[in-house]
Amino acid sequence: MTMQLYCFGESGNAYKAALPLALSGLDWTPVKVDFFGGATRAPEYRAEVNEMGEVPVLVDGALRLSQSGVIQFYVTEKSGRFGGETAEERREVLRWMLWDNHKLSSQAGMTRFLMNFLPEDKRPAEVIAFMQGRLRAAYQVLDSHLAGRDWIVGSGPSNADFSCCGYLFYPEPFGFARADWPQIDRWLSGIEALPGWQHPYDLMPGSPADRA
Repeated sequence: MTMQLYCFGESGNAYKAALPLALSGLDWTPVKVDFFGGATRAPEYRAEVNEMGEVPVLVDGALRLSQSGVIQFYVTEKSGRFGGETAEERREVLRWMLWDNHKLSSQAGMTRFLMNFLPEDKRPAEVIAFMQGRLRAAYQVLDSHLAGRDWIVGSGPSNADFSCCGYLFYPEPFGFARADWPQIDRWLSGIEALPGWQHPYDLMPGSPADRA
């Protein structure tokens, strides 16, 4: 049975789920959620898809999962990939996923939204500057960790990589330039070289161009 991933192209959190699905060899298809049209705020969506009013949501038969990290773990359960090879690596994968959600993706997602998806006269400059400062600290942690490493944990790509890269391929400005962070740039190039990799706007339906 083909799994369905409720998602939209602009969502970095959805990309964290879509990318390991695309690389896993599992059978899945994206289902576009019209976030900017208010779909996730509709009572029907909360009742029938996700009570939290968010994407991504993975549907596999009678099973329905939300939150990107949970979906990543489910992909690992089904495919046997991306979860770490040893108990120590599995703990490290989880550690970096939690770090990403707290220190990197949460900051990047909010900053990108404030800078690109709000009307210009409603973009809070002081908040954006504060968030970009926090992001620079996170980029430094990740860049330093990647020195001498191809992947965040172990000898191959894992959910730690797919979590931390979730927002870093997007073209909209939010305070990240690959050229400023050589280790992150090299690591992202390694992810791009994986068979089956696609940019979020190619992998999932929906992009800012659709609303231009």
